[in-house]
Amino acid sequence: MNAQVKWHKGLSFTGSADSGFSVPLGARSEVGGDDDGFRPMELLATGLAGCTAMDVISILNKKKQDVTDFEVNVHAQRAKEHPHVFTHITIDYQVSGRSVDEKAVVRAIELSAKRYCPAQGMFAQVVPIDLHYKIYEDNGNHRSELLASGEFKSGEFL
Repeated sequence: MNAQVKWHKGLSFTGSADSGFSVPLGARSEVGGDDDGFRPMELLATGLAGCTAMDVISILNKKKQDVTDFEVNVHAQRAKEHPHVFTHITIDYQVSGRSVDEKAVVRAIELSAKRYCPAQGMFAQVVPIDLHYKIYEDNGNHRSELLASGEFKSGEFL
């Protein structure tokens, strides 16, 4: 895999990779940027969310789960001092659907964490990651009811 960034001005760049897509990169005005793009650390968190989300939804589809809405949120705490590395990551999975099996969701999250998601595999070597999930029953008309929730720490769902 190859990636590059091309400088435009100040702290404004365009990032691209082998896929051919590009994304604007920028910095906050407080540090001399123009607030004109993703911050690099935001891209790392977004990449982690996307990596595990693609795994989980793919597995749930293979398990024939009737998912009607799915969202993954990554909350990354950062060190106060430079280089402001991630110190703790929480990944929240929110699954809505009809009669979605909690065991299927748990297994999909576990497979992503332990086998399929390279981003999660890399981050897990250097920072603690907690995984949380909520499963909602889709009652139609944009209404849902919480059916189940759980947390993954140290390799076991609690």
